[in-house]
Amino acid sequence: MSVHESSLPGNPALSVILPASNEGAVIARCLRALLASDWTAAAPPEIVVIANGCRDDTAAQARALVPEAEARGWSLRVIEISKGDKLGALNAGDAAARGRLRVYLDADVTVSPPLLAQLQDALAGPGARYASGTLRITGEGWAARAYARIWRQVPFMARGVPGCGVFAVNAEGRARWQEFPDIISDDTFVRLSFTPAERSAVPATYEWPIAEGLAALIRVRRRQDAGVAQVGTLFPRLLRNDDKLPFGAGGKLRMALRDPLGFAVYSGVALMVRLTPQRAPEWSRGR
Repeated sequence: MSVHESSLPGNPALSVILPASNEGAVIARCLRALLASDWTAAAPPEIVVIANGCRDDTAAQARALVPEAEARGWSLRVIEISKGDKLGALNAGDAAARGRLRVYLDADVTVSPPLLAQLQDALAGPGARYASGTLRITGEGWAARAYARIWRQVPFMARGVPGCGVFAVNAEGRARWQEFPDIISDDTFVRLSFTPAERSAVPATYEWPIAEGLAALIRVRRRQDAGVAQVGTLFPRLLRNDDKLPFGAGGKLRMALRDPLGFAVYSGVALMVRLTPQRAPEWSRGR
């Protein structure tokens, strides 16, 4: 493991932990959006990038922004680990992070300027707290756009706190678990580690892109479903914290009438996941 870090002293108020595997095409955009955050608190944040199993220039792209981070008074550290493993990267980032507040961020996410400050405010209350932003699902290509149009209307995505791509916890909340377990869906595990009353969504938005193309959508949806099922099997006690809103037949019919193409793509992907068994663990964002 190798580490490159800015030389700024002091303990940050908030640490952004950013695992990245072969994300050279998007990591600079993600980091620049973070560095453009509206931040007025005395103690600036730190960003910890964990480049894991990279065969591209992810680490170099991140290091190139260290001077920009220092100019803002922020700390940017880049940790390289040889194995491509998101859970291992999250654990390495947690071990290196110094802030009491933790934001876990996917490398393909683009945050809006108010998001970090609003997350800090949301985590400031007493007791264990979990927070995320207001999700904007984006997609490239006709299939992804059609799928996204329906998915963003599903009650859990529209009115819940899904935490896809971005979730944050305070110190009391992070104490709910030790290391991240070796599971598929880290975001589901963390979200269900908190009761609905402990979770909140802030108004600030972030963009979360989904897989491109029908084949990639099916692969990712299959993995998402497997991840949720795995958490239920390994950590059944967490299911009591689930608050997914019902998606009834009436709501589905109205969606189908408003957007026949979108509904056909969304339901077709779900049907293919049920009809085609998974041969081996897989992951793809479809880029």
